[in-house]
Amino acid sequence: MSTGTLAPIVVSVAPGSPAALVGVQAGDEILRVNGDVPRDIIEWQLATDEADVELDVSRGGMDLSVTVEKLPGASLGIEVSSAVFDRVRTCDNHCEFCFIYQLPKGMRRSLYLKDDDYRLSFLYGNFTTLTRFTEADLERVITERLSPLHVSIHSTDPDIRSSMLKNKRGGMSLRWLRALLDHDIVVKGQIVVCPGVNDGAILDDTLAGVLDQYPELDSVAVVPLGISKFNDESAMRFHTLTEAQSVVDTVNDWQDIFEATLGKRMVYAADEYYLMAQRPFPEAERYDGFPMHEDGIGMARTFEAEFHGTAAEATGVQRGFFAAVDAPPNPAAYTGLRQSGCGPAADSAASAAASVASGIQLRPRRTAPVGVLTGPLGAPVITPLVESIGRTDVRILTVANDFFGGNTGVTGLMTGEDVSRVLSAEPEGHRYLLPDVCLSDDGRFLDGVAISDLPRPVEVITTDGIALRAALEQSAGTPA
Repeated sequence: MSTGTLAPIVVSVAPGSPAALVGVQAGDEILRVNGDVPRDIIEWQLATDEADVELDVSRGGMDLSVTVEKLPGASLGIEVSSAVFDRVRTCDNHCEFCFIYQLPKGMRRSLYLKDDDYRLSFLYGNFTTLTRFTEADLERVITERLSPLHVSIHSTDPDIRSSMLKNKRGGMSLRWLRALLDHDIVVKGQIVVCPGVNDGAILDDTLAGVLDQYPELDSVAVVPLGISKFNDESAMRFHTLTEAQSVVDTVNDWQDIFEATLGKRMVYAADEYYLMAQRPFPEAERYDGFPMHEDGIGMARTFEAEFHGTAAEATGVQRGFFAAVDAPPNPAAYTGLRQSGCGPAADSAASAAASVASGIQLRPRRTAPVGVLTGPLGAPVITPLVESIGRTDVRILTVANDFFGGNTGVTGLMTGEDVSRVLSAEPEGHRYLLPDVCLSDDGRFLDGVAISDLPRPVEVITTDGIALRAALEQSAGTPA
């Protein structure tokens, strides 16, 4: 990791804010805050929480110093250009199942950044393997209480973990996980299951290792590997039906063991596993408050509760696989919070306002038939919900992911190319609902296509059951 620090750039200054009153402008480079050079948004937040904040800025080659007077804890009113001001710590593992390696050429350069940075783990929920973690990192995490963190485990067997990461440090780096837990840092774990590599008896041993060595973990997500058509690793393959069922059974068995031993189920299988195994989703209470919802655990049940009105508010989701790339850099408050990367799970009016503000234009057609765009993994969740309210004027439009291919089926990875293909075959004049989870803040898909480039107008809605139900109820003269 480079020791150099890049000056954060002021992207915008809120009118009437403390920073605006002393003349801070968009385009200014922040050189120092209270005499120190912040390395990231975390240090920025700590420094700017003070009552009087001294900023050294560079503007057009001229250095300026200003003092911003405000109440302690109040915002300066400045949005800066990134979350990390020094170099992002990149990953030096070579996992065969890494999705970044499976991206096609020609996409945005930022999408190819493969990080292993504990700060992005804290801010955005990215998973870190801890292979580049250091004593200095541990001291900072403990001192600043950077919690929760998210750690990729994959296997608790040192040799198997090193082999999966293709990194000799893979076997020893879980010592940092033990150290984090010893200092009461909340850690959420993840196991990416690769058939024939770390499933079966190895998965059993890994969960036994979790119970024996890391019982203080907050939770552990068991997720299947994603394989795009660009994956050329011969050892990586899809799960068979039997293998998927075995994973679900293993998780269910270990939930009982963890609950009996620790008083909580600890381990949860991704929704995708239940679809692959052709098994019903567990009841909502078996998710224990949905601690790993953003990792695809229990999304179907929360969406169902939101849609039927049994959830008071939406749980919300991260914006897909590349949340840290496209999400705004500034957390509302750094302590204990992470930027979700997608708009607040609010009512349809707030969602519409946020969409318009970001350049996404809603085109309501209140009495027209409705098409709901979703990925192959979202369709079996949404279809029975729509059928349950008797809406014959609503159809589910499943967008097969030809762009990535393989078993890529999550809605967050839908591309403009694939959505355009589906919409081109649909009639004009209908309402088409597009979940915002597949878009960046400026209304673009991963392949760079803008929603204005789609062959049919779409209405962008927040990716939750409340927003979908509200959008469907906008249709006049139909049962709700």
